[in-house]
Amino acid sequence: MTEQRTDYDSPWKEIIESFFPRFLEFFFPDAYAVIDWEQGYEFLDTELQQLEPDAEIGKRLVDKVAKVWLLNGEEAWVLVHVEVQGQYESQFAQRMYTYNYRLFDRHQKQVISLAVLADEEVNWRPSSYGYSLGGCRVSLEFPVAKLLDYEAQWETLEQSTNPFSVVVMAHLKTKATHRKPESRLNWKLSLVRRLFERGYSREDILGLFRFIDWIMVLPEELARSFKAEVRSYEEVQRMRYVTSIERLAKEEGIEEGMLLTNRENVIKILQTRFGVVPEPVVEVINGIENMSMLETLFTSAITIGSIEEFQQVLNESKSEGES
Repeated sequence: MTEQRTDYDSPWKEIIESFFPRFLEFFFPDAYAVIDWEQGYEFLDTELQQLEPDAEIGKRLVDKVAKVWLLNGEEAWVLVHVEVQGQYESQFAQRMYTYNYRLFDRHQKQVISLAVLADEEVNWRPSSYGYSLGGCRVSLEFPVAKLLDYEAQWETLEQSTNPFSVVVMAHLKTKATHRKPESRLNWKLSLVRRLFERGYSREDILGLFRFIDWIMVLPEELARSFKAEVRSYEEVQRMRYVTSIERLAKEEGIEEGMLLTNRENVIKILQTRFGVVPEPVVEVINGIENMSMLETLFTSAITIGSIEEFQQVLNESKSEGES
């Protein structure tokens, strides 16, 4: 029984965008409290490309920049980073500082820098960066939410109605059930049932189901069992919109939507950097069905020196895919 590789980045990126106020309310209540939510907010992902000109941002799929308004009427920026790969990164705090001052320098607005550490390194908790030299001192302290800490707060998570309590439970149980597909199936069903028991709105249920289904990947035979259980639950509870949830399953559209988005992102980056993109290049990109290949091309589009070099990389990737 082969376990598929879990994609953590994309689900986290989407869930933050879908529930941004509740995200801050759950993890960073101090930041949540100073924002005037009635004024709305705006995500500005293109800012990330400007903040990281050396193209490292190509690897940072869960960095988010949002423009908000404070209760005092001032405009501010919220810079969020979720580290999900579980790898110790010695330059993490320095990168948080670099993003902060670059964003401030570009817009001359206050910046709130926040970090969610969704990795598996218990003792890795970077929360500040600074240095002093010749009487000059520079420093940045930023709030950090460590998901591993919530394992000891499971009862609190179960009692919370904030959507991110479910997000955290799903993330932790996905990690805990690695190579334990039967256990993952049971937890996935338990979390989905919880969606209906907590009184969430239809929109919230759909968004949270999408996250759970996306992150808690099951082998094909268990995925069928999961769907059968969901259908059975629908019949017992008479919840018609569970059928709508079913349409969010990967084989019915989610995966194709991800492919389409990634193709568009590669093309947009090439257009931004090099102007007109040759039609043959666009056609090849639009014909790619391999997510991993698109992720590689995304990084290449940011780092490559010319459209000709990119076309060579594209041809090589296509040849490898066909071999």
